[in-house]
Amino acid sequence: MSIIEGFKIVLFSVASRYFIAAGLLWLIYYVLIRKKIAFKKIQLRFPESKDYKREIGYSFISMIIFAGVPSLVLFTPLRQYTQYYADIHAHSMLYFWLAFPLMFILHDTYFYWIHRAMHHPRLFKLFHLVHHKSTNPSPWAAYSFHPLESASEAFIFVILVVVMPITKIHLGIFFGFMILYNVYGHLGWEIYPKGFSKNWFGKWINTSVNHNQHHQYFKGNYGLYFLFWDRIMGTIRADYDTKFEEVKGRIAEKEQREISNKKQGITNEEVKEIFNAQHSMSNVQ
Repeated sequence: MSIIEGFKIVLFSVASRYFIAAGLLWLIYYVLIRKKIAFKKIQLRFPESKDYKREIGYSFISMIIFAGVPSLVLFTPLRQYTQYYADIHAHSMLYFWLAFPLMFILHDTYFYWIHRAMHHPRLFKLFHLVHHKSTNPSPWAAYSFHPLESASEAFIFVILVVVMPITKIHLGIFFGFMILYNVYGHLGWEIYPKGFSKNWFGKWINTSVNHNQHHQYFKGNYGLYFLFWDRIMGTIRADYDTKFEEVKGRIAEKEQREISNKKQGITNEEVKEIFNAQHSMSNVQ
């Protein structure tokens, strides 16, 4: 297969994943059920139309780069220097399955350190400022990068196929999960349950609240999938757990009234009777 044909296939795959994941979640959260769940949004305000346009515009450039790097590696003589293999039986099935957690751990480590590096004052404006223009990110921000950052992000593909045996199945599942978690990180809502950030498992997992804080304050919370490096290096924000609980503890106005009425021993039917009585008296007067 020529590099041009390969590039077209990879670009279609990259773009499809992005528009399906980001588009579907944006449609659900920002359009269809927006009014019902607005009070649960991590940052209560919403991005403006110009923010969505900027995010999608830069994402187009990123997708070209994300497709270009794999194409250059797999559809040119450079492939001979990789450990990419077609037959899944070339290695044991034990390795086949263990490769997945290894890929995510390696990616998370790579992402944490290049992410921290891009926050250095000498590199931030050149590499990372475009992404941080989304101070209140939407799902469309998942691929909204400066071309230099996109190239840095895409280099994880080169690392993976060079340092460990990888199949097409590994790459498909890996990059599919990657975009889903990336979109979740920029979703604007938290889907993990209350108390998750403090339990034995959740304290090591990155969340939408965690990454949203990074976009809002520009400092701390550098992880991608996990919080191992943030906790080990002391870069997790001190107010992360508090913010997580605050977001998950929000209750809609209607639910608050019902809870208040229950505490006073007033049922919903009694509330309606009181309201009707007051309405009738006002008509008489």
